[in-house]
Amino acid sequence: MKRSIDKLEPFQRAISKAHLASAGISIDSLLDSDRPLIAVANSWNELCPGHEPLRQLAQEVKKGILEAGGEPVEFNTIAMCDGVAQGHAGMRYCLPHREIVTDSCEAMIVGEGIFDGAVFLGSCDKIIPGMLNAAARIDLPAAIVTAGPCYDEIKPSESKALRARFLAGEATEREVIEGTLRYYTGPGVCPFLGTANTMACLSEALGMMLPGGALLPSSTSQRRFCARRTGAAVVDMVRRGIRPSDIMTEQAIHNAVVLLSCMGGSLNAMLHLPALARELGLELTWDDIAQVSSSVPVITNIVPNGDMSCINLYKAGGVPALLKTVEELLEGGCMTVTGETLAENLDRDIAIDRTVIRTMDDPASVASGIQVLYGNLAPKGALVKTSAVPEDLHVFTGTARVFDSEDACYEAFGQGTIEPGCAVVIRYEGPVGGPGMKELHRVTEIMRGIPNSGVITDGRFSGASGGLSIGYLCPEAAAGGPIALVQDGDRIHIDLTRNLIELEVPADELERRRADLEPSGHTVDRGLLPRYARMVDSARTGAAVR
Repeated sequence: MKRSIDKLEPFQRAISKAHLASAGISIDSLLDSDRPLIAVANSWNELCPGHEPLRQLAQEVKKGILEAGGEPVEFNTIAMCDGVAQGHAGMRYCLPHREIVTDSCEAMIVGEGIFDGAVFLGSCDKIIPGMLNAAARIDLPAAIVTAGPCYDEIKPSESKALRARFLAGEATEREVIEGTLRYYTGPGVCPFLGTANTMACLSEALGMMLPGGALLPSSTSQRRFCARRTGAAVVDMVRRGIRPSDIMTEQAIHNAVVLLSCMGGSLNAMLHLPALARELGLELTWDDIAQVSSSVPVITNIVPNGDMSCINLYKAGGVPALLKTVEELLEGGCMTVTGETLAENLDRDIAIDRTVIRTMDDPASVASGIQVLYGNLAPKGALVKTSAVPEDLHVFTGTARVFDSEDACYEAFGQGTIEPGCAVVIRYEGPVGGPGMKELHRVTEIMRGIPNSGVITDGRFSGASGGLSIGYLCPEAAAGGPIALVQDGDRIHIDLTRNLIELEVPADELERRRADLEPSGHTVDRGLLPRYARMVDSARTGAAVR
């Protein structure tokens, strides 16, 4: 093995080593040609609960790198908390910041030109996808480490009930804070099957994380040991020449889609997996994912699909138990960061709690994870997490109540003017129209209190969202999609049994409306968001930046 730093021109090599030595890296390590330099890309900060533990975990990663004969070099990137950014204009930055994470890791690792491998530490919704994209783009031996989910002391339903009491004016702000701390008991990933835990689990299915690493609880010894082993594993990958392109193959992405389907994971994976495939030079469409999801049964009911948390799933066997249960559907020959194949990793005794993880032939295991809906309102598709939709809403016809922003919907809710039986349409919140494609989780929370209703949007949802929540609608309103033509009082028909979403307005009337349409979006004059709007692709292709 010849290290990257030793491939530099001799004078620059000496100067680069001098700079690194002045930063505290030992001269002996820099002169030892058998000691690979491993980047530790850490997204630690004090704002995001899922990222607060990563400072300590980075120390464990570095111990593992040193023990395996490598030399760690740590740097930081950013990490937003979607929970803090919810419900206001700041949410427009969350999806774009996925690209910043990827680009910053590329700039540091490729730009410095000295690294032989990398460990990426990230825990939350856009950061894990951003780091997976970086690993794919850079293609140096790499693995993912997360903080793991925090322990919960109360059931998800109790946390939701507390929030509902606050919205009804029956709980104080302090009561919400103190009560929520019994659900989010401390630093770590939120305990539900949102995007953060979904993407951690998919990282494991892709082979980019050590077996069991996705759901080991935060702030435990096992979580620290896993971080340490990951550091050592990447040094071994460097010596064996195992790269992300050897691991994240078309077959591995299939395995990730199977896992997404069988656990009823976050809809946001429908953005992140196609974007990852693009970085790998592959193609993954919504229809590809829906085809798998239509045949793979959901075998566990983690919130929002039920009333259990990711800690319950961890105790039941975690991702290895899920993969073992659906092993016959997987491509077992895929390489992983262990240096062994997925099948070899699963070829051991894995304890599985069948009260949490069902068998595929269990009558309760029904293929109802994620659907792509089509119709005149969404000619290029819209997404729904069917496993989180009450059965009595699988067929729904409602009266449109149209809003051109999330804020306008909040205002109407505050005035008490959103009525039962309505189909709330929130548009101009797509990747371009937002700009930034806001996550409308708070809207789905308030709509829970309005009977027989649904939400339809060209924005997106949290993995924790439930109810009849249809989003990611394409084409978005800012691109002139039919959602821009909907008017208050129109009837909208949804039939999940037929993958259908229809605007019950005659075609000639829609053409008349289109003649008067001037698609718009939210105006942002400067900074990141207008640049993002000019460069971003459709949600259907992962909202990736060209």
